[in-house]
Amino acid sequence: MDELVDEFGARPGSATSLLRTVLGVSVAAGEPWLTSGSLVSLMEAVDVSGARTRTALTRLKAKGIVTTEVRDGASGYVLTPRAEATIQRDIQRIVAPRFMSVDSPWCVISFSIPEEQRDLRHQLRRRLTWVGCGSVAAALLIAPGFMVDEIEQIVADLGVADRVTLFIVDSIRGATEPSVAVQRWWDLESVWALHDVFRATVGPDVEAFRAGREPRAAFRTWIRALDTWRPITYVDPALPAEFLPSDWPGNETLPQFLELQDLVREPAAAYVAAVVGQGPA
Repeated sequence: MDELVDEFGARPGSATSLLRTVLGVSVAAGEPWLTSGSLVSLMEAVDVSGARTRTALTRLKAKGIVTTEVRDGASGYVLTPRAEATIQRDIQRIVAPRFMSVDSPWCVISFSIPEEQRDLRHQLRRRLTWVGCGSVAAALLIAPGFMVDEIEQIVADLGVADRVTLFIVDSIRGATEPSVAVQRWWDLESVWALHDVFRATVGPDVEAFRAGREPRAAFRTWIRALDTWRPITYVDPALPAEFLPSDWPGNETLPQFLELQDLVREPAAAYVAAVVGQGPA
């Protein structure tokens, strides 16, 4: 797998990615508008300095992800409509994970984009790969059938609907069994590694939170967990268990994430409210 970056061009664990996660948690906590001072305070809880936070804010603003808005004489940041839609999709993937069964349909994506538009072709492949599509051939991708609406939205966003054809199929036939073929179509080793990163990140943070149960520690744990879990909800295609190794790490990490969510989400939201309640900075 190429270096993993999200739709905003951010690498998981980077200041920009953590800021995206903080903004998403703040929106979910009912705090869609934040001053730079509040954002700096929140980011410091996850070991990101004020200087790096301001640089990340500048980067997100330049990309049209956040914009400034004045309220009661104070300037703050809000997500743009496009970014808010992406954050809401993040939330949906996190709170309502979907999985294929062995009898579920597949979505096959065929496209034809000429060489002179290779940048557009690259964008299409990159975005489809990010949301969990596998690569059968250079211009042929595959995904769980439940992803068809999301795939159609990406195609529409890029303006290539006339060059892309989607097929919904009930079965995959060929000389190679699907359980073997998926090993070629998806980089499951890299997905496995993401699960390992999640386990390595969350374990120590949960222990630190349990030791004191402070809202700041809950916030830190929740942000770091979400920032490592969110990529998994995209690039892990949620294939049928019959097609995956019996020791697939998702069998362990999903229950671990759900338990963590129950443990820290509410105190993390309380910490956001407390920081915002300190007033403009």
